Amino acid sequence: MGYLAIFMLALALSAYVVTQLHHVGTITHEILTGDTIVLDNDKMLDSALLSQIRYERKYLVMRDVTFSNQFLQAKNDFALYLEKVFAAADTPVKRGFALRIKNYHSLYQSLFENEMGFISMNRSYPQALYREKKQQALEATLDELKKMNSYYQQDIHDKLRALQTAGDDAAKTITMMSAAAISLGIVISLLGTRSITKPLRTVIAKTRDIANGIFKSDLDISSPAEISDLARAFNLMCSKLQAVDKMKSDFFSTMSHELRTPLTSIKEGTSLLLEGVGGDTTEKQRKLLTIIAEESNRLITQVNSLLDLSKMEEGVVHFNFEQGDIVPLLRKAAAETELLAAAKNITLQLEHSPELSPVRMDRERILQVLRNLIGNAVKFTPYGGRVNVSAGPVAGGLRVDVTDTGPSIPKEKLSVIFEKYHQIPLADSNQIKGTGLGLAIVKHIITAHGGRVWAESEQGRGSSFMFVLPV
Repeated sequence: MGYLAIFMLALALSAYVVTQLHHVGTITHEILTGDTIVLDNDKMLDSALLSQIRYERKYLVMRDVTFSNQFLQAKNDFALYLEKVFAAADTPVKRGFALRIKNYHSLYQSLFENEMGFISMNRSYPQALYREKKQQALEATLDELKKMNSYYQQDIHDKLRALQTAGDDAAKTITMMSAAAISLGIVISLLGTRSITKPLRTVIAKTRDIANGIFKSDLDISSPAEISDLARAFNLMCSKLQAVDKMKSDFFSTMSHELRTPLTSIKEGTSLLLEGVGGDTTEKQRKLLTIIAEESNRLITQVNSLLDLSKMEEGVVHFNFEQGDIVPLLRKAAAETELLAAAKNITLQLEHSPELSPVRMDRERILQVLRNLIGNAVKFTPYGGRVNVSAGPVAGGLRVDVTDTGPSIPKEKLSVIFEKYHQIPLADSNQIKGTGLGLAIVKHIITAHGGRVWAESEQGRGSSFMFVLPV
C-alpha cells in the first residue's frame, strides 16, 4: 500500500507536469503562430499603406501612370498582408479588427480609383470632397491598425503573464508534491524498517529470556511472514525447553526426596558408631567414620539445596515475612563462619551503620542468604586474605555488601553466576567444587523479598556480592 501510494503520487505529479507543459505549449504556439505574425504583418500593412499614400499624392501632382502602377502594387501588398492577418486571427475580436481595416482601406481605394477615372477622362470632380473623404478613410484605417497593434501587444503581454503565473504555480505545486512524495517515502521507509526491527527486537528480548531460563512460549508476532514463522519456531522451542526443564526439576526433586532418607540413615548410623553403640572402634575406624559423617552431611546439604530450589521455582515455598533487624542475622552468619576463616587465617570483619531501619523479611531465608554469601567469600578467599561484611541504608532500602580478596570474576560472567548449576572456573581457587545452587537460591530469596542482588569484580581486587532489601 505504501509503494502504491508513492506510485500514485508520482503518477499524479507526472500528469500534472504533462498538463502544464501542454498548456504552456499551447500559449507559446498561439504567440508564435498568431500574435507575432499579426504584429509583423501590421508593420508591413503600415508600410504598404504609407507607400500607397505617397504614390497617390505623386500621381495626383504629376499625373504619371508609373505612380498609379506603383500604387496598385502597394495595394496588392496591402491585401496580401491583410490576408495573413485574417488567417492568424483566432477570435471574433481579432477578425473584427481585420474586417474594419479592410473596409476602410477599400473605401480609400475606391475613392482614389474614382479620381484616377476622372483624371484619365479629363473631367472635373470635387477634389476637396474627395481629399476629405480619403483622409477620413486613411485616418480610420491607421487608427484601426494602431488599435489592432495595441490589442495584440496586450494579448501577448497577458499570455506571457499567464505563462509566468502557470510556471510559478507549477513550480509551487511540483515542489509541494515532491516534498509530499519524499516525506511519504521517508515515512513508509521508517514504517517498513520498524515493521522489521520491532519484531526483531522482540525476538532478541525473547532470546535473552531463554538464555536466562525463562521458557514461556508467548512470542506473538503476526508479520512479516518470515519473522512470524520464526516466532512460531521460537514458541515451539520454548514449549519443548519448558517441558525438558520441568522434567529435569521433577527428576531432581524426586531424586532429592529419595536420597534424603537413606542419607539420613547413613548419618545417624555413623553417629551411633562414633558414639560406641556398636562396640569399641579403633582410631583408624573412627577416622573413616568421621569422613563418612562429613560426606553424609555434605550430601544432605546438597540434597536440601536441590529441594529448596525446586520448591522456589515451583512457587510453593512459604515465606514468613515480618519486620525485623538484620544486624543479629549478620552477626550469627559471621559467627558460624569464624572457624573456617580462622583455619585459613582470613580476617573476617563485620561493619554496619547505627541508623539501619527494620526491614520486612523472612529471618530464616535471609540468614540462608547471608550464610551462602559469607561462606562463599571465605571459601574462595586464599590463605591470609580478608572478607568484609557491611550493611547500610540506601534510598528506599537497606544494602548488604560481602567483599573478599579472592580471585576476580570475569566481567562477562557476572550476569550468569546467579543461574542454577552455573559455576565459574577460577584458576587460582584451588578448583573448589560446589553444586552451583547457592547463588541461584540467593537470587530467588532476594527476589521474593522484592529486592535485587548483583555482583561486581575487578581484576586483582577480589569480588563483591551485594543485595538490597526494601524497607
